[in-house]
Amino acid sequence: MRVLVTGGAGFIGANFVRLTLATRPDATVTVLDKLTYAGNAASIPDDPRVTLVQGDIADREVVDSLVSETDLVVHFAAESHNDNSLTDPSPFIHTNLVGTFTLLEACRAHATRFHHVSTDEVYGDLALDDPGKFTADTPYNPSSPYSASKAGSDLLVRAWVRSFGLAATMSNCSNNYGPFQHVEKFIPRQITNIIDGVRPKLYGAGANVRDWIHVDDHNTAVWTVIDAGRVGQTYLIGADGELSNKAVVEAVLVAMGQPVDAYDHVPDRPGHDLRYAIDATALREELGWAPRYRDFATGLAATIDWYRDNEAWWRPLKRETELAYERLGR
Repeated sequence: MRVLVTGGAGFIGANFVRLTLATRPDATVTVLDKLTYAGNAASIPDDPRVTLVQGDIADREVVDSLVSETDLVVHFAAESHNDNSLTDPSPFIHTNLVGTFTLLEACRAHATRFHHVSTDEVYGDLALDDPGKFTADTPYNPSSPYSASKAGSDLLVRAWVRSFGLAATMSNCSNNYGPFQHVEKFIPRQITNIIDGVRPKLYGAGANVRDWIHVDDHNTAVWTVIDAGRVGQTYLIGADGELSNKAVVEAVLVAMGQPVDAYDHVPDRPGHDLRYAIDATALREELGWAPRYRDFATGLAATIDWYRDNEAWWRPLKRETELAYERLGR
């Protein structure tokens, strides 16, 4: 199997490449990545079955050439940081909308199987006291330029399935954590701050709830959907990991031997969604998937160990990230 992984030098994509190499001995992988600040070639394993192509998913010639030699496209590439989308939405429109359109057209031209990786943020948010969860039938209600651009990309995929018969599946996942995640993101930022002797930062009161899943569990679910999912269907991926941001910061502090209250509050982000929660019933009952990391504390401990052991990977990213947050007052 020849697999093209877009965004394969990013956090989730790089872990997907590693999982594929470990579990699919017949697979060769081509990574297409623009290598922006969020893509890191050092995240891709040094393996003769992997080829890295630096390029833009919105570049029609590059994409068409690669897709013509591919059996399966797994589309992770996206601009994905909410704070950045509030500062400058334009890269999100280019990559998440134009890039996805370009990939879809290439897959249509070459009759190539396509899997689109998306986010639960397209559904907007739930009230903190709402007992419900997102399902594949939840109406889209994005809150930020990032989530709006991802919602648009999802709708493009659905249209190409219906209008052109493209063999595609989709998945919308909750918040990921694990190794190789950029230090601008919530959990690695707190871990690396503590390593540096800096107090973690918490938006507002920290009451916002996220549904956490380890990246390895996300990626095993993606392969489950590719292998057994129904073409044209959307599957929601989650591990029943709802925690408030406050609870996560405190869990990181405790796991790293710090006082539970050793963090600072900073001004909340504009349009900050209140709660995400995933109903993964279809994935579990129809396709038989289950997460490995059922206990957040276990996955968090493994993640902390990875950042402690891999300072050479994240250290070059840290200073510029914190300067950007300082300019935003966060």
